[in-house]
Amino acid sequence: MIQLGEHLPDSTLYAYSNGDGACPIGPDAFSVRERCKHKSVVIFGLPGAFTPTCSERHVPGYVAQAQALFAAGIEEILCVSVNDAFVMNAWGNSLQVGDAVQMIGDGNGEFSAALGLIQDLSARGMGRRSLRYALWVVDGVVKHIAVEAPGKFEVSDAASTLAAIR
Repeated sequence: MIQLGEHLPDSTLYAYSNGDGACPIGPDAFSVRERCKHKSVVIFGLPGAFTPTCSERHVPGYVAQAQALFAAGIEEILCVSVNDAFVMNAWGNSLQVGDAVQMIGDGNGEFSAALGLIQDLSARGMGRRSLRYALWVVDGVVKHIAVEAPGKFEVSDAASTLAAIR
């Protein structure tokens, strides 16, 4: 598992936005390491789009705390899940995240695996998924990490992340 003081892995993630209703060919690939260069970023990962705790508590908490996180110096909030970028975009639209949280696809789970934060939920029909976690990253270096125990939602929420940053 990634540790405090380590650099993010050089993984490719995917974002998609249908913007003003246009139908761009997407999704847009980007290097997570490059995107976090020279920035203070919160990355939170979760098992899956449209799942109960993720939809009812995890993402909405970050949307609600976004302005406080930005005021604390965070420049971007990334929600990462082992779903494709199209699903992440649709999920973000359904939750009305707006510009508060960027919904990012890790469709193959490569970033989650490179972090050492992958779990096998095959017994529940979900395959390999991300663990629930929150990272605070400054210039690509992990400054805070909070990983939930299986089935828990106690340390990776937005309020706990904000407290760690302050």
